[in-house]
Order: sequence, then structure tokens, then C-alpha cells
Amino acid sequence: MRRLTESPASESAARSPRVPVATASGPLLGIWAHPDDEVYLSAGLMAEARRAGHRVAVVTATRGEHGTDDPEAWPPNRLARHRTRELTESLRVLGVREHTWLGYADGALAVADRRRGVATVQHLIESVEPATIVTFGPDGMTGHDDHRTISSWVTEAWVRSRSDAALWYATLTPEFHHAWGRLNEKVGLWSAGSQPPVTPIADLAAQVVCSTDLLDRKHQALRAHASQTRALESLVGTETYRSWWAVESFVVAERAVIGTSARAGRDRLGSTCAGHPWLPRPASG
Repeated sequence: MRRLTESPASESAARSPRVPVATASGPLLGIWAHPDDEVYLSAGLMAEARRAGHRVAVVTATRGEHGTDDPEAWPPNRLARHRTRELTESLRVLGVREHTWLGYADGALAVADRRRGVATVQHLIESVEPATIVTFGPDGMTGHDDHRTISSWVTEAWVRSRSDAALWYATLTPEFHHAWGRLNEKVGLWSAGSQPPVTPIADLAAQVVCSTDLLDRKHQALRAHASQTRALESLVGTETYRSWWAVESFVVAERAVIGTSARAGRDRLGSTCAGHPWLPRPASG
């Protein structure tokens, strides 16, 4: 395996030891909760897989229709249509043409029919026959209930399918937390009571360091999700925003462990960013 990098994307990346990293050697399947999850955590991986000629398919459980602090101007149906267009454009930038919506309500995965959700994901895994599957770890990255639930569904579906695919969880390294800890706290990235993932570099299955043209494409794909990203980029500044999520890290899931950490929780909205002070009002459209 090899590390994907053109030049260090940050000082912390430059200090990091080299990581043995693999791109997907065949089809790559990403399964996420909301539009923009896939680009923050795996845009570089997807773009490099497409550049290598591999099939990339993305699955999104909800349309993120509650991802606004102005629901009167942006009622759920309107925002869902807007975010659908944003995701289509973001994936186009990365060269990804295959996408599936699961059609679940934003913020309600933890109380959805688990057996049906797992069965649907299992069918997708068996249909796509991926070499690699990427999703959230049991922690849900930010601790969001929808993130944790989709991780649980994917993990159980992967085990039940007996697929030969590798299952990779998106994770973060100690270097990421050292470089960006203050910013993460400033924007309220972590849900209350959650513990973000930390994986030593030596334990990673894969790491993609986006720089030069790959970082440009990731930034463009992030900007396509303007209803969720424009205000945040304005708050922290463009160069900081570009570098913040330039490194994508993944850890191998243990096949013997079926995620069961998702708990019903009705006190959080379903957008990745919901409830944080910098959450933007979507642009008119």
C-alpha cells in the first residue's frame, strides 16, 4: 500500500512519518448520513480512485433537510432540493457519477427500522461488489446520532454480506487534533458528550494527503455544498479552511465487531452542522 500525497498539505503532515496507504484496488463504495459527509472525509480518496480508473459509488441516507438555522426561509422540502443539487455538483467535480439516496428523514436514523436499514445497505454492498467500503466509525466522527447509526448499519451489513471488501472507518490522527484542536473547539465540531476518534498514524489502513491539484478539487467540491460550507469558510478564512480537512485518514474495521453504539436521540437535528453557532443560512435557490 502507499500514501497518496503530492506535497505536504500542512506543517503537521510534513512532520508525520510515511504511512503505508492503499487506494481502492477496485470499486470504492462510500456510505454516509448527509450530503457533504462524503466530501469532508473522502473527497481525495474518491478523486484518486477515479483517476486510477476505478468505479466509485456513493450512498447518502438523508438529504440533510434540517441543516439550517433558518427553517422558515428554508423549510425541509426546499432545503432538501437545494442540497440534492449541491451534492450532484460536488460529486461531478470529483468525477463520481454513481449515487444512491436511501430516503430517510434527516435526524431520524437512530429511530428508523434497523432491520430494513441494514438489509438495504447489505443489498447495495452485494450489488456494487466493492473492493473497499468507507463510512464513519462507531464514534460517528462528530458524535452525531445519524453518523453513528449509519456506521452501525454498514458494519452489520458488511458482516452479514460476507463481502471480501475491506471496511474502512474515517478517523483522525493525534497530529490532526494537535494542529486543529483549538479550531475544532471554536466551531463546536463535537456533539456534547462525544469522544472524537484518534488513531495513531502507524495503525492507519490508509491516508490521503490532498495538496496542489487534488486539494484544489477537494476545495471546489466542498464549495459546491455552499449551504453548509460558505459561512464556515468565511469564518475561518480560505487558507485555513482548505488545510483543515486536507488529510483523510482511515482505519480498518474489525469484522468480528458489529457496531451497536447508535442510540435513539431526538434532541439533535440531523445536519452535520446543526446547532453550531456558525451554521449558515443557505443561499437563495
